[in-house]
Amino acid sequence: MTAVMAWATVALVLGIGPVLLVAGMRHTFSRRPVEEKYEHAAGGGLVGAFDAVWSPTAHEAGQERDRQTRRTAPAPSPGDPPDRISDGRITLDL
Repeated sequence: MTAVMAWATVALVLGIGPVLLVAGMRHTFSRRPVEEKYEHAAGGGLVGAFDAVWSPTAHEAGQERDRQTRRTAPAPSPGDPPDRISDGRITLDL
């Protein structure tokens, strides 16, 4: 019984590597858009460095997404007409 458990442990340890390799390759080479593939990735720290090297398009997409979410609305100029509010609805004259 001990020999069976020992061989099962060896097979398990040696089998984890190829399974993780195949799963990683499927994730890396999938046809999903970059925005969907890395939607929940943190993108910071050590993982961000590897992302910049091994998947530069995903890294650039993450940077652009961060840039767009941090962008603030432009302040109105002094000569701009005021916004109109009628019937509880705000109308912006552009």
